[in-house]
Amino acid sequence: MGSAPPERRLGGAFWRLWTASTISNLGDGIDLAALPLLAAALTRDPVLVAGLATAARLPWLLFALTAGALVDRTDRRRLMVAVNVVRGGLVAVIAVSAATGTTSIWLLYVVSFLLGVNETLFDNAAQSLLPAIVAPALLETANGRQQAAEMVANTFAGPPLGSILFSLTVSAPFWADSASFIIAAALIATIAGSFKPIRAGDQPRRKLRTDVAEGIRWLHGQRLLRTLAILLGVANLAQSLWLATFVLFAQDDLGLSDRGYGFLLAAMAVGGVVGGVLSGRITRVLGPAPALLGCLVVDGVVTIAMGLCSSAWAVAALSVLSGVFIVTWNVITVSLRQRIIPDHLFGRVNSVYRFIGWGAIPIGAILGGILADAFGLRSTFFVGGAVVLVALIPAWSRITPAEIAAAEAR
Repeated sequence: MGSAPPERRLGGAFWRLWTASTISNLGDGIDLAALPLLAAALTRDPVLVAGLATAARLPWLLFALTAGALVDRTDRRRLMVAVNVVRGGLVAVIAVSAATGTTSIWLLYVVSFLLGVNETLFDNAAQSLLPAIVAPALLETANGRQQAAEMVANTFAGPPLGSILFSLTVSAPFWADSASFIIAAALIATIAGSFKPIRAGDQPRRKLRTDVAEGIRWLHGQRLLRTLAILLGVANLAQSLWLATFVLFAQDDLGLSDRGYGFLLAAMAVGGVVGGVLSGRITRVLGPAPALLGCLVVDGVVTIAMGLCSSAWAVAALSVLSGVFIVTWNVITVSLRQRIIPDHLFGRVNSVYRFIGWGAIPIGAILGGILADAFGLRSTFFVGGAVVLVALIPAWSRITPAEIAAAEAR
């Protein structure tokens, strides 16, 4: 008899986590369109609009390291449930203010910042939980399924739905997102088992800064993951240069309506779904090292090309291509981290990795707003693409098959 297909072997716990993630990502996708549209309705200042993205990602600079230490001290499933309940309440604040006409750009900043704080906890816990419910040989498959579902919900289905709901009633998309967090929390709560990491011989009451320092030291001594973290930071900074003001580019340069902007965001998901499904095959055919380098080459070239386009259809087509390789990069790097980092250190090391990788997003977002204000919206694409391509030069010799094999062996 043939072996069971990968989807079955992933197990019920994975599919509950997958379903919860898909539902909450649908809510996030709704907000992905609705929040910038609400900000753009309140102000046309590129710096203020970009500031919303900065507020949402700033916690990755301020709290990511502490979040990783907390994840390694607590039951990861319970933490995810609590965080999603809090996030549901925070989004409900925006819904109430939108329904009562009391919304301000500063309220959006505060709520986005608090949502970002909770995101640092949830994302670290989710990536730490996955290796506990999925066999190591199936991590690429599991991460690919997760990434594909995230792209479908977050950037394919969510944004068009968010823009349609926003055009009907301003508060509707935020009520929907709030409900998605609560439903996801209830699903995660049904996953059986204890998911608090076991640290043999460790002191249970160590100071948080001691735990954080241990994670920093481990990543510093791991050249491959250190290089990938820096590259992720550069790529995220470059992407946030243009993404922070993308709503203004879509409306002012491409002439799209609110609904058209949502559908343009959805185009990014088409490639992401393909990348999520085919990432394992791409990795097997090319090998992880060439695939990683190729993903960033495509990302840089496509970003520059988007800045040259005046057609929404052309930008959408390029977004599809970009989505394939962005998700492939994510699947490969997340799977590598889950195989290489010890479980009792995963939350801390992963938080340092994402501190570098995601902490660059708020910096890029505010720089993008300043750049767009000074030189025009298209300049953000040109600078962003060039930054990615230049960053690849010193990294080329550090991402090799031998380096990856050695890291996994250690």
